[in-house]
Amino acid sequence: MRVALMWEARAAAGRGEDLLAWAREQELTPAPLRRETFRAPQDRVLVITWWDADLAAGLPDLPDPDEELAARPVHRWRFESVDCA
Repeated sequence: MRVALMWEARAAAGRGEDLLAWAREQELTPAPLRRETFRAPQDRVLVITWWDADLAAGLPDLPDPDEELAARPVHRWRFESVDCA
């Protein structure tokens, strides 16, 4: 089964590049099958990781950044793949 973990945070004012750099530096052990990092308006950073695991599996996830980097708590979601093209 393929599972995607999504991690999304909004940077504190003026800290968008710092949050992006911080997210890119975070290592996951074991490593996911795939990992992508995105940025969006309002200094938001999104990291999606793909795993060959069950939806409820204990998988490593990015931690919360230091309080001075984030404008609000991190949002996290898990998705189970139902179609693959």
